[in-house]
Amino acid sequence: MERHLALIRLLADGQFHSGEAIARHLGISRVAVWKALRKSAEHYGLALESVRGRGYRLPASLELLDTERILASLSLAGRAGLACLEIHDQIDSTNAFLMREAAAGAPSGTACLAERQSAGRGRRGRVWVSPFGVNLYLSLLWRTPLAPSALGGASLAAGAVVANVLRTAGARDLALKWPNDLLWHGRKLAGLLLEVAGESQGPSHLVVGVGINLRMDPAQGSDIDQPWTDLHQVLDGRPLSRNELVARLLEALLAALETFGREGLEPFLDQWRRFDAFLGQPVRLLSGAETGTHRGIEGIHAGIASDGSLQLETADGLRRFQAGEVSLRP
Repeated sequence: MERHLALIRLLADGQFHSGEAIARHLGISRVAVWKALRKSAEHYGLALESVRGRGYRLPASLELLDTERILASLSLAGRAGLACLEIHDQIDSTNAFLMREAAAGAPSGTACLAERQSAGRGRRGRVWVSPFGVNLYLSLLWRTPLAPSALGGASLAAGAVVANVLRTAGARDLALKWPNDLLWHGRKLAGLLLEVAGESQGPSHLVVGVGINLRMDPAQGSDIDQPWTDLHQVLDGRPLSRNELVARLLEALLAALETFGREGLEPFLDQWRRFDAFLGQPVRLLSGAETGTHRGIEGIHAGIASDGSLQLETADGLRRFQAGEVSLRP
């Protein structure tokens, strides 16, 4: 496994590397290079180019996650709030990992990142497509004396924060879809998955999971079951450091969770509403059992209430909903 990762790190610059140089780097024979390269590329699901007389390379460069670069990009307050930073080249799910770590006593402020997830998860049991090295898979653990029932609005707070970080990085025309999808021109750019556990009256712990498509090849996203985009397209190809983006997100989420613990959802409501995707539009709200069907509750999206619930103007008047999935009504 270490050899696989060492090879990918060597090729991450996207430049050609000769078989002889690779053999020296790995301490293997020249004839063993191709076999090692092929196994590494297959292990991480990466394409590999080979050109006679020039060597081997990845079709596109990769900025792999780097603890030192992330920490160096954090402010003093950000570093103080971050208890531990875990980076994995492969993991089942960053959220699942932190939920296990939380049960074992991991401190508040523990963060987990992965180059690839083998069992990435979205809302309602969906698979989160997680190819190696091209997207961002981040989870953050937060402990609070609050009861789990008091954390319902944390999803909207986190969504508003992520949208604002990306807007500050140059992304325009972003929109939030209740409760926690981030869209660009109607296509999914990012999503959040929040999971909570604890005593009925508190304390409890919350894991905030963030997945952002950064620069994904269409073939890598072929299993995504809805229109999607990535930040590379949103930014018109302008470069954005993956490690610096991680630092910005960690900084913002750590600060936001502290604010949410003190003041609840109220400080984030206006920010969320500025990104509200479907305000004033006819929509259909589907429950878990109805997702994927044509049933559901139809109405005009009337924004979010102060507790984070969705408001719909229906034939029966204004109604509020705490859960479900919103889609534009045909």
